[in-house]
Amino acid sequence: MAHSAYALFRGMIGEWRATELHLANTPEKKLRPRATLYAYSPHVVPVPPDWPNTVAVTGYWFLGGDDVWQPDPQLQRFVEGDERPVYVGFGSMPGVDPTSLTKLVLEALAKAGKRGVLAVGGGALRGDLGASHVHFIQGAPHAQLFPLMSACVHHGGAGTTGAALRAGKPNIICPFFGDQPFWGRRIDGLGVGPRSRGVRNLSADWLAAAIAEATGNPLIQQRANRLGEAIRVEDGVASAIGFLRSQHLLN
Repeated sequence: MAHSAYALFRGMIGEWRATELHLANTPEKKLRPRATLYAYSPHVVPVPPDWPNTVAVTGYWFLGGDDVWQPDPQLQRFVEGDERPVYVGFGSMPGVDPTSLTKLVLEALAKAGKRGVLAVGGGALRGDLGASHVHFIQGAPHAQLFPLMSACVHHGGAGTTGAALRAGKPNIICPFFGDQPFWGRRIDGLGVGPRSRGVRNLSADWLAAAIAEATGNPLIQQRANRLGEAIRVEDGVASAIGFLRSQHLLN
């Protein structure tokens, strides 16, 4: 494990080792990876041919337990309109003005002639700037919400990207930092969404055009549907467990 990564997650890892694995803390210099797991789909990022057999790309690790979720009556009525809405959510991403970003999103949806479901629970968007063409929610399980949408606008976190792809929906990624620009480039390369644009360079005109392309281009829709079908037959958790057992790291 790289020094910077270990320093960032040292406390979390130590607590997990103690409470879940009942192991003593290990000095950093003794930490050497015996196996590496990448929890994304090989359909999204192909596996490099020169990786050793101690590395596995398992598929996404989707959590269960959200199957009981149902939209509340207001959201259900909104979703059942003439056309499926567009999801917009940026989680708890920092460094933005929530008022300005929300107004930009509202304007973009209006310009594109689309309705939107805006997730405001993380704080990047505001839920008190009402408009007839949007419905605000605090949040919802992506596995159940995204299939109800026509496209997903988000920050490009690996988990959100995977959930939208699994649902077979076009992605419109507006990255903030970290690995998010990479996932934006993959969406463009796979042809399942328009080219990404960083949140600091967003405009209502650009986002409106991106939404129109994602929801109106049949090739994007078809590619997203096919990719979603491929991801839904994967079981990343089972693959990860099987791989660890093959490496004699689990009984």
